[in-house]
Amino acid sequence: MSRTGEPRVTRRATAADIPALRSILTAHGNDGPVAPGSSDVVGPYLAHLVAHHRMLLVEDAGSVVAFGATLDTGRARMLCDLFVLPQRLGEGIGRPLLDELFGDAPVRAAFSSDDPRALPLYVRAGMTPLWINLYLEGMPTRLPDHLSPLHVRHADVAKCAALEHAWTGADRSVDWQFWASMPAADTFVVEAADVPVGVGIARAKQATTARALDRLVIRPDVDPVHAAVAAIARAARGGPVQVTVFGPSPLLPVLFDAGFKVVDHDQFLASDPALVDPLRLLPNPGML
Repeated sequence: MSRTGEPRVTRRATAADIPALRSILTAHGNDGPVAPGSSDVVGPYLAHLVAHHRMLLVEDAGSVVAFGATLDTGRARMLCDLFVLPQRLGEGIGRPLLDELFGDAPVRAAFSSDDPRALPLYVRAGMTPLWINLYLEGMPTRLPDHLSPLHVRHADVAKCAALEHAWTGADRSVDWQFWASMPAADTFVVEAADVPVGVGIARAKQATTARALDRLVIRPDVDPVHAAVAAIARAARGGPVQVTVFGPSPLLPVLFDAGFKVVDHDQFLASDPALVDPLRLLPNPGML
């Protein structure tokens, strides 16, 4: 492809392309340095998408100028990433790349950044803006004790994946394997009277020493706030913790009352509003 040619997808990414992908992320401020006491999480994330999902490239004169990735959640095709080199924005590269990534998938989902060019692109791809997604950080020691009378214990990835499959119908086994491999990962089950009511994963972050409740799935017929508070306390290990919460969640006022602060936000879009229960999923925005 040349600058005067029609932008087009050239090929699928391989592990050898990861340094080029990271350079594009760095240009957008999305791959910061590893903080003292933390670990690289971007490299393993990209390697997982390359190995187990679908990562496509746009090249110019042998150099990667854009990339995008999707995964199939078992219920929808999820856009994980879509980045174009900043100096190549506005050249019509993103739209054909997005079309190729989604293909003929009828059910689609994405998280849109605050880049004003992203939202129209995703709407034209058949998705509707549904809820804001908030990234919050705080100390779980300020959460009300009476909201977490549940027991949380370690669970292996097979159990976590099986419970999610039973509750949602989505088989995320390969992704649970990846989440469990992340730095300082902790996969766990939340129980009420020895009955599972939630499954989650916590891990170290890259740019801060705060831990992340990376993902939590709550059983459909239980109080989502109690299960989430118990999971947040487990994830934090006594220090600060970051969580991602959909706008409609009843967990938000509880976290704000406990002093949690909004550190970032994005927009969730989907072709089907019933795709996700925003009360019972604390998402991993890169992989839903």
